[in-house]
Amino acid sequence: MKKISLTGIKPTGDLHIGNYFGAIKPALELAKEYDARYFIADYHALNSVKDPKELASAIRHVAAGWLASGLDPEKVIFYRQSSIQEVFELTTMIMAFTSKGLMNRAHAYKDASHKNIEKGDDMDAGINMGLFTYPILMAADIIIFDSDIVPVGLDQMQHIEMAQDIAQSVNANYKQQVLKIPQAGIQENVAVVPGLDGRKMSKSYNNVIPLFAPEKTLRKTVMRITTNSQSVEEPKDPDTSQIFGLYKLFAERNEQDKLAERYRAGGMGWGEAKEELFGAVNRRLTPMREKYDAIMADIPALDKILEQGAQKARPIAAATVKRFRKAAGID
Repeated sequence: MKKISLTGIKPTGDLHIGNYFGAIKPALELAKEYDARYFIADYHALNSVKDPKELASAIRHVAAGWLASGLDPEKVIFYRQSSIQEVFELTTMIMAFTSKGLMNRAHAYKDASHKNIEKGDDMDAGINMGLFTYPILMAADIIIFDSDIVPVGLDQMQHIEMAQDIAQSVNANYKQQVLKIPQAGIQENVAVVPGLDGRKMSKSYNNVIPLFAPEKTLRKTVMRITTNSQSVEEPKDPDTSQIFGLYKLFAERNEQDKLAERYRAGGMGWGEAKEELFGAVNRRLTPMREKYDAIMADIPALDKILEQGAQKARPIAAATVKRFRKAAGID
């Protein structure tokens, strides 16, 4: 029997190529080795997205993006967090085994409270209970599906450690394994994709290349990449160029070698280098873009895919809650 992996996907706006290579592609690779489950974390998004139209749109755009990127709902379980009511029952139950001190140490809460203190505000100004108890809901997301592995970066390791602490507290109290203890699958070699300005590609830096932008928009975006003042005649170092760094993500190895030679030989300007990059990016993204557009053109079909995933997920979640209720004496 395959081990179970779980990946949460927060609906936070349009996807970009940094998301694809840094998160989506490595997460989808898990389906080759694990019994993989993926969920849209729409209740988590409520902490920051209060506009209903914005949230509904983000949920569907992100779901369509993962499907267009290669997620196969026939081979994995793909669902919306809000469709699994047992998650919220489990959240309530494990709150009784979670100390406030543990939540005080959560990175998101500490960062928000420290920013308030720096501004001279009350440390809890503007902090809602959704943010404060975020790690508990996340623990429920993980634990309810008997997850063996949760792929995370080092900056997210605390969430898995908290889920472990909570599950261990439950098991210790009832002197049996009521809840499976999840493990972190540390992703140490995840691609760091350079943005338009050379920094890590991020929406917060406004330096992204959208994953599903129309061809004309994609070309305009690529042509905005920041370059130095080297002339056409000067040789250029492909190893220090963010244009070539992006090109390597999309081109075949023989294409990379040929273009690297042209960089070093001189006679190619940055405009031509960007055109080469655009060609490689557009060739790779066009079929994904077409699939994405087709999915977004039929929202009822997209919603049906997510609901069918929820139907597969609910019996698993219900079994975990039933096991916990029996151990607690409230079944």
